[in-house]
Amino acid sequence: MPDADDLAACERSLREGSKTFHAAARLLPSRLRPPVVAAYAFCRVADDAIDGAESPADGLAALRERLDGIYAGAPDDHPVDRAFAAVARGFRIPRAVPEALLEGFLWDVEGRRYETAGELRAYAARVAAAVGVLVTLIMGERRPPVLARACDLGVAMQLTNIARDVGEDARHGRVYLPLDWLREAGIDPEAFPRSPTFGPALGALVERLLAEADDLYQRAAPGIPLLPADCRPAIRAARLIYADIGRVIRKADHDSVTRRAFTTRRRKLWLLLCSRWGRRARRPERVGAGLPPLAETAFLVRAVHDADTTPARAADGSATRGGGSLGAPDGATDPSTKPEGTTADG
Repeated sequence: MPDADDLAACERSLREGSKTFHAAARLLPSRLRPPVVAAYAFCRVADDAIDGAESPADGLAALRERLDGIYAGAPDDHPVDRAFAAVARGFRIPRAVPEALLEGFLWDVEGRRYETAGELRAYAARVAAAVGVLVTLIMGERRPPVLARACDLGVAMQLTNIARDVGEDARHGRVYLPLDWLREAGIDPEAFPRSPTFGPALGALVERLLAEADDLYQRAAPGIPLLPADCRPAIRAARLIYADIGRVIRKADHDSVTRRAFTTRRRKLWLLLCSRWGRRARRPERVGAGLPPLAETAFLVRAVHDADTTPARAADGSATRGGGSLGAPDGATDPSTKPEGTTADG
């Protein structure tokens, strides 16, 4: 567990720069808050460091050096690095997971655009699915099918964000919709950000993206009953609230250029209640957890599997399994077993 002073510094950094995180963190059980705060603080620091570097490549190189220290057990003398090092060690987080997130931040700063839906999912795998894997590992769950469903949820949320922010992104010179979709619809990808306007063709593309997100929300749902019981309501709520943004966009005739969809406080409260007590909200969770991961997120699931099956070296030079010298956190779930009560509604 992170040092108390380091954790307090992480809290301060998030309080100043991530109100969304604080709202989401309140849904998680209190036992998870310290490690999740430390992990999110590192994500925040990494994003800011790449964004503020003289060049994106230099920013990424500096962050990789910091990861070198974190994974060597010698983090930089910075509270966020020390706190994340404790989390990475205690919860056996493979380096590939934060590394993927850093790469996604780099793609954002570079203003990268995505030719196909597959390339867009690859971006979402880095900036969103990697966070889903990180949080799932902190929950103590490491089984590949559960991680695959966490990745589905992360990608779905990112696609929803993109569908909601088409106009706002364009006004900042960013285009996340697949370029081949835009061309098929008769929309010039180069001209659109210079003068973003809404029309039926763009609305059809927004609906197409929302439909992809909906499919992924459905794929993600069966993973929720496999999580520890005290974590299920938070993840179920996140799924319902984000999916509901799509409903609001559709109600506005898919116009996410001249307006920005949001879910009202009253609606969020209703969905939170449904996430805890509504059986209808749990209906999609019954079957389908065994689907393979998306091609674009498989590398994240594989990274955890490899970390759990590849012999590592303990400090005394003896062989251990899956970095076992680091030790599992209290209450962590062995990847070969189910958490207690996985058949309950939670």
